[in-house]
Amino acid sequence: MTPPTAAELLGFARQIADDAALVASLPLDPEGRTWMRLEGPGGSEAWLIGWPPGTGTGWHDHGGSHGAFAAAAGELTEQSLAAQLPTEGWKTLELADGVDRRRRLSDGRGRAFGPHHVHQVFNASEDRHAVSVHAYYPPLPLMRRYSRTGPLLRLEQIERAEEWA
Repeated sequence: MTPPTAAELLGFARQIADDAALVASLPLDPEGRTWMRLEGPGGSEAWLIGWPPGTGTGWHDHGGSHGAFAAAAGELTEQSLAAQLPTEGWKTLELADGVDRRRRLSDGRGRAFGPHHVHQVFNASEDRHAVSVHAYYPPLPLMRRYSRTGPLLRLEQIERAEEWA
């Protein structure tokens, strides 16, 4: 079996985002994110995620997996870094000027990303839930969580997949 490409994962995420019945079946919590695990294409993992107003992920990466996500309802904002960061051997990095990217995603719009992608995603709405679909290959082995102050990015935590079960 050939592993899915980031473009194929994006196609899958958009297809699921268009499934109004599945999107509506996700229970939404007024205070915390909710999620449903889905089987993705070619051995990938996928998640349908509900985002209450004002919630987000914080800065993180995907442990070397490539992936994609698409908005299914509401609008999400993604802030990302247009730089390939080393994955090991550092605790604090000073980011160069011009690496910040920001995009808003709604109505089935999405994006694919490679294995070194660092970003944060959030629902900036004050009164409306958002729902999105995320797919990763290989299934996430870990996520590195970062804090950011101006140009300084600091590794704060490494979460392993077995901790999420």
